[in-house]
Amino acid sequence: MFFSPVRRVLLGLGIFLSICIGAVWGYLQGGFSLTDAVYMVVITVFGVGYGEVNPIDTSYLRMLTMVVIVFGYGAAVYTVGGFIQMLVDGELQNALRARSMSNGIASLNDHTIVCGYGRIGSMMAKELKDNGRPLVIIDGEKGKVAQAQADGFLAMVGNATEEEVLLAAGIDRAKTLATMLPIDAANAFICVTARDLNRSVEVISRGEAPSAEKKLRMCGADHVVMMASIAAKRAAQIAMHPTAASLLKTHAQADAVNTELGAIGLSMEELRVDAGSVLEGKPIDSIEVKGNYGFLIVAVRTAEGAVTMNPASTTILRAGDIVIVLGHKNDIPSISAQYRLQPAKMSYRGSTH
Repeated sequence: MFFSPVRRVLLGLGIFLSICIGAVWGYLQGGFSLTDAVYMVVITVFGVGYGEVNPIDTSYLRMLTMVVIVFGYGAAVYTVGGFIQMLVDGELQNALRARSMSNGIASLNDHTIVCGYGRIGSMMAKELKDNGRPLVIIDGEKGKVAQAQADGFLAMVGNATEEEVLLAAGIDRAKTLATMLPIDAANAFICVTARDLNRSVEVISRGEAPSAEKKLRMCGADHVVMMASIAAKRAAQIAMHPTAASLLKTHAQADAVNTELGAIGLSMEELRVDAGSVLEGKPIDSIEVKGNYGFLIVAVRTAEGAVTMNPASTTILRAGDIVIVLGHKNDIPSISAQYRLQPAKMSYRGSTH
């Protein structure tokens, strides 16, 4: 029967102690004092060979001594073997794991280096992995590195502010470096080090303090992600524009879409059809494009909560329906005024429409 190294050590120790206790009792029965019996067991099991304190001149004592030698040695060898197996297995596994990680990192090109496997870093790593992007993780805590490896990532223990660590992660071949540590000073040091080692690498840094963005850019960051600001804007978008936010969450990457729309001057609005509106009881195609207005009707949400994506032009609008419209942010108010619709205000990239 095969046992794990730990169970083997515990079993060996149990057998060894049992043999020693039984041998002491046996020598006591043979006329030895307690001290002499313990001494006899020790020199017999460990093969010291100092000589017997009392003559071993009876068949009983000779048989007992032979049993102690054979079984005592066997139990000791078995226990020591368990210790050695435990050490060898652990060291071998660590060596194989480290070699595998080194070979994996050495094979990467145009990859992303993620510094920090905390709450933000782990989410970013998962997103990159889901999109098939190669990456390697650096973290100073062994526990987090072990977790990253268990999650299926290439990960290494180290301080990303040190050149040797970034070089080991392949900074000279990397396409992007993202430092997601919660400390602005540490992120700044990493930006400086990364920029010095690779002038062309795209550096993304997390920022916490309101004044951190300018300083991080001065240290070499191409992009600074202010986590608190993004979270606040996203919460405001959901609060002010729940229907559109729900649609984006279901059918696209909401934050990315919102950012890209705002960058090119577009916005997604909710226009509510109230009782008495020009459009009440009419089909969607009655919404005409006049002047320079251009927009796209993305979805319609009925008063009962049913959502229809890309609705047919013959869809009849009822009071309480919400029309999700995508268009230029300056045109939406004019469209809502033309048809006496009630727009729900929404904020993109800090501007309110």
